[in-house]
Amino acid sequence: MSAVNAWGWSARTLLLLLIAVMSFSLRLFSVVKYESVIHEFDPYFNYRVTQFLTKNGYYDAWNWFDDKTWYPLGRVIGGTMYPGLVWTAGMMYNVLHFFNIPINVQEVCVFTAPLFSAFCSLAAYGLVSECRNPGAGLAAATLVGMVPSYISRSVAGSYDLEAVAIFALVFVFYTFIKTVNTGSLRWATINLLAYFYMVFSWGGYSFVINLIPIYCLACVVTGRMTSRHYLAFAPLVLTGTILAASTPVVGFNAVLMSEHFGAFLVCIVMHCTLLVRWIKALLPPRQFEYAARLLVTTGAGVMFALVLLVLGYVLRSATFGWTGRSLTLLDPTYASRFVPIIASVSEHQPPSWPSYITDLHFAVLLAPAGIMAAFRKLDNGSLFLVLYGITAVYFSGVMVRLMLVLAPAVCCLAGVAISDILTTLTASLKAGLISAGFGKAATVSTTADDESLVADDSTTTSLTVPTPVKPPSRKAARSKSKGGDEPPVLGKFGEQFFGWLSPESHPLPAPIAALGILFMLGLMMLYTIHCVGVSADMYSAPSIVLQSHRPDGSFYVFDDFREAYAWLRHNTDPETKVASWWDYGYQTTAMANRTIVVDNNTWNTSHIATVGRAMASPEAKAWRIYRSLDVEYVFVVFGGVIGYSSDDINKFLWMVRIGGGVYPEIKESDYLGEGGQYRIDEGGSPTMLKSLMYKLSYHDFAPATQKSLGMYGYDRVRQTKIGKTEVSIQLLERSNTYQFESMSN
Repeated sequence: MSAVNAWGWSARTLLLLLIAVMSFSLRLFSVVKYESVIHEFDPYFNYRVTQFLTKNGYYDAWNWFDDKTWYPLGRVIGGTMYPGLVWTAGMMYNVLHFFNIPINVQEVCVFTAPLFSAFCSLAAYGLVSECRNPGAGLAAATLVGMVPSYISRSVAGSYDLEAVAIFALVFVFYTFIKTVNTGSLRWATINLLAYFYMVFSWGGYSFVINLIPIYCLACVVTGRMTSRHYLAFAPLVLTGTILAASTPVVGFNAVLMSEHFGAFLVCIVMHCTLLVRWIKALLPPRQFEYAARLLVTTGAGVMFALVLLVLGYVLRSATFGWTGRSLTLLDPTYASRFVPIIASVSEHQPPSWPSYITDLHFAVLLAPAGIMAAFRKLDNGSLFLVLYGITAVYFSGVMVRLMLVLAPAVCCLAGVAISDILTTLTASLKAGLISAGFGKAATVSTTADDESLVADDSTTTSLTVPTPVKPPSRKAARSKSKGGDEPPVLGKFGEQFFGWLSPESHPLPAPIAALGILFMLGLMMLYTIHCVGVSADMYSAPSIVLQSHRPDGSFYVFDDFREAYAWLRHNTDPETKVASWWDYGYQTTAMANRTIVVDNNTWNTSHIATVGRAMASPEAKAWRIYRSLDVEYVFVVFGGVIGYSSDDINKFLWMVRIGGGVYPEIKESDYLGEGGQYRIDEGGSPTMLKSLMYKLSYHDFAPATQKSLGMYGYDRVRQTKIGKTEVSIQLLERSNTYQFESMSN
């Protein structure tokens, strides 16, 4: 038996190692197809801070005041960012150089996300193994390692906060459930440190500090709460809040913002529940009734007073103590009505239905089956997986960015479903083969919650003579559950809907079982092909380097972004101030090393509104606004010649809306043409055609299109001829324009 257990442990270890290698390798297409380069916009800020940290040390980075951003205000870096990612990369860089491994800091940043995606798959294995069994854990780890939604933010070069935060999220949940299952103070300490790292790394820690209280409250309501839940939860709330408050970017928000109040309330409820149990154990039944009445009356009064105090504090705030992003999650229409700067971000938009299939594939179909399987034995771990999945589904429907939170939950539930299905199918096939060999009928007892034929060596398959086995009555099952370690959780309502999910199942015919196994293997093969294809084609292309196909099958690479930043770096004074829309702020400071007016941090709406006001104003007025900010260069991205749709003309209405939120003189209706539509053709509004954005974009545009496309003034993105072809700039001087080669060439 010990040899079998050792073999099973070795096999699981080897499989986990292969899964980790697969997770890492699957995210290297961007390096193979392009080069080792930082992707997107936000990662360039993290890269720049990491460069500063490795050169000047942690202390100087923590106290760094950056005067090249948000001119003339500047920015205190240590107090306005989540430093977990940067500190992690800095530590890896220092460790590698300590062992005399000469690696550039950019390479460390590029490969941080793939490395932590491998760690995340291992954390998913631990979580599902604690909640169900090792077989389900292996299935979940495989799915997490390949799921496209997670790949989209963890490919090589995606040096954003989620690179380490998703691993931290899953690892916190794993250590929490491990603490609940073991009651170990050591695991409670690890869970506390994991939560601190999560707070240190990403603002999404608020999901953790709300999901865990919801789970603990569900345990209190269903009567399953034990001292192990208290050991796991109380230090997380009390000590974890102190640690969170020690992070400068969080500070006293850990105790003053409404996102954290639910955890405090559940902590009070848990203490009251344990107090009632303790008193009940001390007093006789009659005395306990009097004490319970007194305790309930006193507790209700104290709770009422606390609720009044909290309401008084919350009602003082216009947002009721919630941040703008949190209110957007609770009310999806809030940002579009009150905070256009949040609504303008593409990743804050709701996802489309096809994106669920693209980003999750067949895992999204198996997740409901995983929830149903969890109800077969609704223990502590299964209840947590169910709540995790339900809450993640809701939040992902509000913001496409939160598909990242949903992906591990769906993969964990799908892993449970795959494990249970394969357990039943393989057990049925084995029983059918044995029955055919001995000429006897067989009955299989499979308990997929405790035993898995996928990877667990403790799987049992019992053969009995074809004697009908009467399943235990519901009354007997209820009495048995009352006498066990786990309290009953389904009740009459649950039994009515989930009573058919009995752990006792009879085998399927062997041919059907074999076909079922082949079908599941086919699904997993299709999932693998889909994930590899999505990783290679959709999520590996860096936004800063574009690529198009030529008619002969070759590729043309557009590197004009980096060339433009290089031009700024080599042809302007080091003290030059550059104005652009906030999307390009981080890249300008990181690659051009020039001072910018606004960037992607978006902490000062009025400053961004000033830039939007200038872009929406006529040239003379815009010139005065920019000169008041000491701006010498205005950076605009335009893609009307080559068909690049993510240009500033398509973002212009957001500049108008954000600018109008601070400056009432700017009205969106003034920039809408005939029929109330946003147009740049002859039906465009006069205000739009006179704006600085229009002039900077379409200056000398018509002759260029005549030369490259043979159509005078034709915009390939808007697919129309512009309304004003003769556009001249009088006060601003054009410094440099990068003419892209047409994508059709």
